[in-house]
Amino acid sequence: MQARFTRLAVFVVVCGVAVAGCGKYSIGNIRSAKAFQDGTVLYKKADYKGAVPLYEDSVRFNPDLGFAYFFLGNSYDNLYKASKKDDPENVANLTKAAQHYRTAIDKLANATDPKELEVRRNAFEYLIAVYGSDKLNDFAKAEPIAREFIESNPGEPATYRVLAKIYEDQGRFDEAEAQLLKAIDVKPTDAQGYQSLATFYNDRGDFGKQMEAWNKRAMVEPKNPEAWHMIGSLYQEKVFRDKTLPRAQALEYTLKGLEAEDKALAINAEYYDAVIFKNILLRKRALYERDPALQKRLIEEADALSKKGEAIKAKQVGEAAKGIGK
Repeated sequence: MQARFTRLAVFVVVCGVAVAGCGKYSIGNIRSAKAFQDGTVLYKKADYKGAVPLYEDSVRFNPDLGFAYFFLGNSYDNLYKASKKDDPENVANLTKAAQHYRTAIDKLANATDPKELEVRRNAFEYLIAVYGSDKLNDFAKAEPIAREFIESNPGEPATYRVLAKIYEDQGRFDEAEAQLLKAIDVKPTDAQGYQSLATFYNDRGDFGKQMEAWNKRAMVEPKNPEAWHMIGSLYQEKVFRDKTLPRAQALEYTLKGLEAEDKALAINAEYYDAVIFKNILLRKRALYERDPALQKRLIEEADALSKKGEAIKAKQVGEAAKGIGK
């Protein structure tokens, strides 16, 4: 996530003077922009301690520079060390981070510029994380901020997933699931919604619901071979690791895995991972089938796929070598 904020910092360096001035070329605004740019130079070098006083100067010269509060807060956030949770001075970094994230949210409440709106969203996410279980662990503060985040952009599915994570960390799984489902309701075509739901069910040990979610993800990305391969790989993992599966169910899962890999290969016939996993699944199917002739055909098909996989890998290595040589 830090890379995303580095890109934001670059944007603000380029546009800092214009945005900071907001059309008012006062000495204070010019000094604010200069301090912000100098602070960002250090921020990009991960010198957060050095960046703090410069960002503080920036907001002192121009108290309305909303995104400067975000980077000031994020600098304090990065100064926090999880290994020193009992050190009051270390914890104070989080308190200061929370204060400045909150100010950034409030200062940018009426923002219309896309980058400023992005910074405000980031401020919400990072403020919630400060109060999360890995840091201050203050659910009473995290939950209302997460709900405010949703209200600020009710059509954005990611906001519901943030609240879901808070509930999940508290062990309130029914409420977490409800928020993940709301995220999907808001945008049924968003593949990430189904991925997050599938991960949630995986963590709960519900294989059936997990696979249902992955299948729905594949349905909204029908031309994405990775979406189908994900399904195939999970069925393959299930039949290999779960020794309690009855033979009939293991065969059913194997067939579903093969079906998914076939869909991946129909999109990209040289998708290496799909070729390899189909090869594995065919051999597994041969163990479950009773007909010797069918078993023989399955092994022959698997052998052919193994050779195809070797050819695809050799081709990829050759193309990579050519690329390096250019």
